[in-house]
Amino acid sequence: MSDTLPPCPECKSVYCYESEAGLTCPECGHEWTPGGVEAGALGEIRDSVGNILQDGDTVTVIKSLKVKGSSNMVKVGTKVRGIRLVHGDHDIDCKIPGFGQMGLKSEFVRKVQE
Repeated sequence: MSDTLPPCPECKSVYCYESEAGLTCPECGHEWTPGGVEAGALGEIRDSVGNILQDGDTVTVIKSLKVKGSSNMVKVGTKVRGIRLVHGDHDIDCKIPGFGQMGLKSEFVRKVQE
């Protein structure tokens, strides 16, 4: 990356910073990759049974998951709304009720057909 980062394409803020996903705007929360690569560049991310996941989908957890740094577990059947797909080992970014912001692996969720 260069020394000067481009402004946010959503709100035109100049306070953007580099993150794992590319660039992030702290004012509006918009994330994008430099060079105009669209969200479809992640490729197909599939759940445990092969359904294609998209940003904003609702999923359910299919296995009890230990939460790192806590004695609590995310229980089987926990419904997670409004997921966001990201690059990395944990390819789902979401808010889990009772736990907060968390990363999940797509192999441990199933898409809820609404």
